[in-house]
Amino acid sequence: MLAETSEQGLTPLTLELLTAARTVAPTVEALAWGPDTASIAGALGEYGASRVYDVGDLAGALPGAPVAAAIAALIGNGERPDAVLLPASYDGRDVAGRLSARLDRPVLTNVTGLVQHDGALLTEHPVFGGAQIVHARFTGEGPGIYVVRAKSFTAEPAGGSAAELVAAPAGDVGPTGAAKIVGRHVEEATGPKLDEAAVVVSGGRGLGSAESYALVEELARLLHGAAGASRAIVDAGWVPYSHQVGQTGKTVKPTVYVACGISGATQHLVGMKGAKNIVAINKDREAPIFSVADLGIVGDVHKVLPALIEALRSR
Repeated sequence: MLAETSEQGLTPLTLELLTAARTVAPTVEALAWGPDTASIAGALGEYGASRVYDVGDLAGALPGAPVAAAIAALIGNGERPDAVLLPASYDGRDVAGRLSARLDRPVLTNVTGLVQHDGALLTEHPVFGGAQIVHARFTGEGPGIYVVRAKSFTAEPAGGSAAELVAAPAGDVGPTGAAKIVGRHVEEATGPKLDEAAVVVSGGRGLGSAESYALVEELARLLHGAAGASRAIVDAGWVPYSHQVGQTGKTVKPTVYVACGISGATQHLVGMKGAKNIVAINKDREAPIFSVADLGIVGDVHKVLPALIEALRSR
């Protein structure tokens, strides 16, 4: 499986993948890259990886080509995994496509469940906005390539010792390695990350204007949560894409999700209906969002949100 890191260490999705892999395989091995892969060997082992293959420091290079080449080289040199699990991240999807071309193997994407059945690995994929679950499996020669969606599994440590570190250089990737990263821009943000927050407050078209999104941000701040958005107001340019919750945005699974002026289109429900508690505020009592809400408030967000904010400030 592919292990990704951030400034805080292993990404949450990596820990979820490790947990998922342990449930379907007796041995889990990871592949990572960076200037100091040895520093994450302990965390990888704690979550179940017995070995970590180190592609090396890819500073200045897009990881897709060299990482896919390194995995393909390992498989070509005798490593025969039953499955290659990749996170549904920008780099993970890039690696999946390149590895598919190198190995001439198909890819199963949007995986939300993994289960062993009659000696085969079955995958679960939500369709029709999650109303139905489709099962799939590979019938040809392995290994299968699987791209797993975030928040599909709960990360749980296994208590293992540090993973063994093994060098796995990519070698020459030719013209595919020509692209270079010439600059990075980190978004300035306060509070928890959207896909990690325990509380998410999201706004939709019912807010009426970009200026009204400030109410969503203020409520999220008072609840020590993160502000999200529906695709409609992202497409309208009211908020950045990084705030989008839904099938083509981020998948969130907070303890509390507050939907403000969001009708509840299928595209949005896919990204948030796994929340433990859903609160919906909408003046249309027939809005689809109420079908998944644990608590519904039929009312104008321009009246309800200021009242909630004032109540919180007065506490």
